[in-house]
Amino acid sequence: MKAPRFWAEDGVPARLLAPLGFAIAGAGALQRRLTRPIHASVPVICVGNLTAGGTGKTPTALALAEIARTAGHSPAFLSRGYGGRLAGPVLVDPATHDAGEVGDEPLLLARAAPTIVCRDRVVGAAAAIDIGASLLILDDGFQTPRLVYDRALVVIDGGVGWGNGRLLPAGPLREPVAEGLARADAVILVGPDRAGILPLPASCPVVTARLVPVPMDLGDQPLIAFAGIGRPSKVFETLQEMGANLVGTHSFADHHRYSGADLDRLLAEARQVQARLITTQKDRVRLPPAVAAEVLEVAVRLVFDDPAAAAQLIPGRAPCTG
Repeated sequence: MKAPRFWAEDGVPARLLAPLGFAIAGAGALQRRLTRPIHASVPVICVGNLTAGGTGKTPTALALAEIARTAGHSPAFLSRGYGGRLAGPVLVDPATHDAGEVGDEPLLLARAAPTIVCRDRVVGAAAAIDIGASLLILDDGFQTPRLVYDRALVVIDGGVGWGNGRLLPAGPLREPVAEGLARADAVILVGPDRAGILPLPASCPVVTARLVPVPMDLGDQPLIAFAGIGRPSKVFETLQEMGANLVGTHSFADHHRYSGADLDRLLAEARQVQARLITTQKDRVRLPPAVAAEVLEVAVRLVFDDPAAAAQLIPGRAPCTG
C-alpha cells in the first residue's frame, strides 16, 4: 500500500479512523496473548518494526547475517514471502524463482544466505534447520510470534519515526509503541533521529545504523528514478547525494506490481529525454527480465555505527547496553 498523507499529521481523517485502529490493535494483542510460541532448536532473531512500510528491515537482516557468519554461524533467513503465491516451505533460488512466486525481499535475501519462504514460520524453521542453519533470521514477524525469539529487534526509520503516532489505519503504527518496545530486546535506529524518537526507555537499548549506497559510476547521464518501497523519497534523496543527474522521479506503493502500462510509460519517458531508468534492488527483481536488463539498480547496505554493539545482538552474546 501507499502511505496516506494524513499518516504524517494528526488531522481529521486520522481522528475519525482512530477507534478502528484501537479495535484492530486490540485484536492483534489478543492474538499474541493466545499464541504459544514454539522453541526452535537453534537461536532465532526477529527483525521487525512497529510501523507499516519500509524502515530498513531487509538491509538490517542482511547486515546481521554477515555479522553472524563472522561469528561462526551458518545463518538462514525465514520469510512469509509477502507478495508471492507459494505457501512453502520452499528454498528460494534467485535463478529460478521470481517475485510473483516468493516475493521480492526473499529474492534479495537469498543472494546472501539460504532463504526459506513459508507461510507457517514453525514449518519454515524446521526446513531451514534441516539444510544446516545454525541461526535463523526472520525478516518481519514481530507482531505474530509463532517462534520463541532469542533476540526481538525493532527497526525504526529515524526520518519518520512513528508518523502521527496513531494506529493503523489512522496512522502507521501496527501496535502501541509502549507495548511493542516492552517486547523488544533492542532498537535499531536507522539514520539520524529527525523524528524525535529518542530518548527511549532505559530498558530498551538502542543501536544506531545508517544506510550507505553501494558505490557506482553514474557519470552525467540523465536518469529517471522510480521506486515502489515504503518511502520512495529516500531513494531519490540517496541518488541526489550520489551526484546523480535526475531528470524525473516516480513513486509507487510498497511492493507495487508493475503493470505493462506502468513500464511502457516509464520506458517511453526515458526514450523521450534520452535517459536511463534507475530503481532499487527490491523494485528491479519485480520487473520482467527484458525490462530489468534496461534498468540500472541502486543498492544500499546497512552499516552499524558501533560494530561491537551490533555484534552483541547475535544470540549467545549479552544484549547491548546502549
